[in-house]
Amino acid sequence: MVDTPTIDETVLLPRLKAGDQAAYAQAVEAYSAQLYHVALRMLGSEAEAEDVLQETFLDAFKNIDRFEGRSQLSTWLHRIAANNALMRLRKKRPTFLSVDGLTGEHDDGNGSQVPKQLYDWCCLPESELLTEEARAEMRAAVEDLSDALRVVFVLRDIEGLSTQETADVLDISASAVKSRLMRARLALRERLTAYFQGAGPEETR
Repeated sequence: MVDTPTIDETVLLPRLKAGDQAAYAQAVEAYSAQLYHVALRMLGSEAEAEDVLQETFLDAFKNIDRFEGRSQLSTWLHRIAANNALMRLRKKRPTFLSVDGLTGEHDDGNGSQVPKQLYDWCCLPESELLTEEARAEMRAAVEDLSDALRVVFVLRDIEGLSTQETADVLDISASAVKSRLMRARLALRERLTAYFQGAGPEETR
């Protein structure tokens, strides 16, 4: 998770609503790194992540008067960034599954993917786990998740947001976050199990 500088949102928010340009700059400095990281993990493109970051702050500052403060400012900004990233993903995949949908030949009928095989990673040498090839395979596996599962996995397991924070960002229930996170982890585990057992990329997809 990218560290966010300590900032007093109760002081910053009134300044933002008053149109204080210095407050705008402070917000950009405080939250840019984390929001960019979320967009990059979602989209896999530095250029698109930069576009999402810019769009996020433009949207936020334009609509700051509508922010009622029922959640943290950082949570609201994450929500805008995640939504902007998801909209880009949907444009790329116009036939994508619905936000709650997950289909596949290994679905258990309750929306949870059931791994075909599980591999004991505890005995893998650290050097194998940390190779650039393994990291690339992990990134590819995350990118292959459905939009709904990817955003939950990025926010919870990569960015380190809590279950409730993730639920607030996505405006879904905590139980939905837990369910989607479990499904994402199972899908990634199966993909990476095949990789560590020596299967090529084409065999894992």
